[in-house]
Amino acid sequence: MEAAAEPNRRKLLQLLASGEQTVQELASRFEVSRPAISQHLAVLQSAGLVSARREGRFRYYQVEPAGIAELRRIIDTFWTSELDLLVADARAAGKTLRGTGGGYAGSTDANKEEEPP
Repeated sequence: MEAAAEPNRRKLLQLLASGEQTVQELASRFEVSRPAISQHLAVLQSAGLVSARREGRFRYYQVEPAGIAELRRIIDTFWTSELDLLVADARAAGKTLRGTGGGYAGSTDANKEEEPP
């Protein structure tokens, strides 16, 4: 997940999603140097998110479906856990509100209208 978190690497993954490309083709879409793009691709490759093949003097990069599937699984797990925590927090807040008379959070006695005597 760390490898894909960096903005240039995310953009590389997006570009490679449309098909395999050379470092030169990819680098032309960035303001950073070609060696910097090569380093980003090396990080993505070591993370298993892209693979490369050599043809002549060119290296062609492509997304690695198994790596992308694993990344998606990790992200899905993260969001599921975060959503579970959010639901638990909302339920706890709801119980707290019901225990205080069901008023709005932050309401005080000063906000209540006075009842006629």
